[in-house]
This record gives sequence, C-alpha cells and structure tokens, in this order.
Amino acid sequence: MKPLNLLFTSAGRRDYLIEYFVHALKGQGKVHVANSDPLCSAFTVGDAHVVTPEIISVDYIPFLLDYCARENIRAIIPLFDIDLPVLAASQAEFAKRGVRVVVGSSDAVDICNDKWKTVVALNAAGLSTPKSYLDVPSALDALEKEDILFPLIVKPRWGMGSIGLIQANTIEELPILYEMVRRRILTSYLQYESESELNCSVLIQETVPGVEYGLDVFNDLNGQYVVTVAKRKLVMRSGETDIAVTEDNPMLSALGKTVSGLLRHPGNLDVDVFVDGEKVTVLELNCRFGGGYPFSHSAGVNFPAALVAWLDDREVDPRCFQAQPNITAVKSIKPIVINRSESI
Repeated sequence: MKPLNLLFTSAGRRDYLIEYFVHALKGQGKVHVANSDPLCSAFTVGDAHVVTPEIISVDYIPFLLDYCARENIRAIIPLFDIDLPVLAASQAEFAKRGVRVVVGSSDAVDICNDKWKTVVALNAAGLSTPKSYLDVPSALDALEKEDILFPLIVKPRWGMGSIGLIQANTIEELPILYEMVRRRILTSYLQYESESELNCSVLIQETVPGVEYGLDVFNDLNGQYVVTVAKRKLVMRSGETDIAVTEDNPMLSALGKTVSGLLRHPGNLDVDVFVDGEKVTVLELNCRFGGGYPFSHSAGVNFPAALVAWLDDREVDPRCFQAQPNITAVKSIKPIVINRSESI
C-alpha cells in the first residue's frame, strides 16, 4: 500500500487543521500544503508545501494534476470557497489518476456558494431561511408590505468571511449600500464567481433574531450522514468565531441530518444558524471545513482521523464522532515566522 499523501489546497491560515491531519496520519503519509500566495502561514506546518497558480488560471488544474502525480498524492482536501467549484468540476480528471477530491458535487457546491440558491434549496426542503431579495425594488416592496423590517443585511451573493457585508437601517441607505457592496465585489476576488450575474450579485436579507450557532455536519465519503456537532457562538470577529461552546442539541442534530440528505456532501459541511426558541433559521452553508471546526475538535471529535481512516480503507474509531458538551474553547492569535532569510 502506497503512503497516504494528502494535499490541502488554498490552505491560507488553517494551520491548526493541517496539524490535526499530521497527527491523524501518524507517519503513514505526508501532508502537502498548497496556496497561490507564498505568504501563507499554513506553509509553516505539514511536511511539504507548494505555491500554485491562481485558482482562476487555466494552469491551475494541470498544475495540481502534475503535482499529484509527482508526489503520489492520494487525496485533495480544498479549504477555500472559490476553490470548491473548480475542483468539483474536475473530480473525474483526478479520479482517473487515482486521486480522490474530498468535495461535494458541482450542484452541492453551487447551492452552498450561491447564497440565493442556498435560500431556494433550503426553502424547498422545508427549512427556514432569512427572507431574501436580489434587488432594491423587491426589498422596498417587501418593506412597504411590512413583510420585512429594518435593519437589513446587504451582502455579496457569492460571499465569504463577511467581505462586503453591511447593515442598512433606512430606505435612503438601502440603494446606496447596495451599490457599495456591488462595487466591493468588483474589486475583490468575489468577482470571479459573481461575473456571470453581476447585475444580481448582491443579496438583501432580513435580520434574524436568536442565538447564533455553528454546526459541523459530517458525512462519510459516500455522502452518508454520520453526526452533527453544534457550537453556540460566544464571540465573533470578521466573520470568524473566536469563542464557542459545544452543546448537545437534538433539534440541531435533526437539522444537520436533513441538510446532509439534501447535499450528500463527503466530509465536513459548515452550517451557520440562528435559534429563536423552537425556530431554527439557516443562514449559510459552506461545503468544507469551516473556521469553527477547532471547537468541535477541542470537544473530543476527530474528523481528520475519520477521513484518514476512510481514505485508507480502514474502520473508524467511533470516538472520532463523540463531542463532549459544555466545552468552551477560544481560537488564540499567535505570531508565526514564515520567512527567515529572504526580504519581502
């Protein structure tokens, strides 16, 4: 059996996740870290790293195919939303070369990345989402009918990490902020997924009451549901959760199972929800390991070890899926030296 070498693409600042997989492999293979920007903190962990072409480049997939062949990579795990549709569309090319891409289908990724399609798909499945509109006139009409009330959230339709997200508090502000968000899209990497529908690339949503939770919805590599881990968010910053506490919540577990059946994704799905009494409103889906996974890991689950076992055709220790409730954890900030010898 050849080594279980893994490649993580667009690793960015997910140093902790790379370390989890290094520990899970236990020397049975190497962890390779890829990123298009050489100033990548995740390059400081793992066994090897490589600078790739940009995701939008025509050279990106050929580069990865060549790298996988050269380094005997058996599986790719993408960690960035923009990477997901590109790799999802290329799964067959990698499979021909014996490389498993741990990513959902193109349809599943599209539902997650396109926040409007998220709303449509979840509503069709009977799940609650914020009332959402693709243009200012539709939102103004809903305001006039009192279907929604201020404040409203204006954000990129294909968005991530709270980039461009802003709150509108008055009718006068709404069109101005809508245009501001659209221009923000055009000057950021969000433009690449938005370019096919630039005229409706901004989403207006009602604000939702309740307590915010992050869910890790974990499936096996065949897309079969395994477990949901719920974390109540205590402190947020720039779209990332800084402090959270795990909870045993049957209502959220049932929701996770429903979403799992809808998407049939392999591996982890990051889900953001608001809980208001008995009502759960789904805000966003991210078809990858999310920034909130460390809180699940800190509570005793070990999804990396489970993925490694499945990729290596081994049985998974059931303890990998057991989260201890009432565990509060914080994501700390620490400086990392990424270059000791070359000037930047």
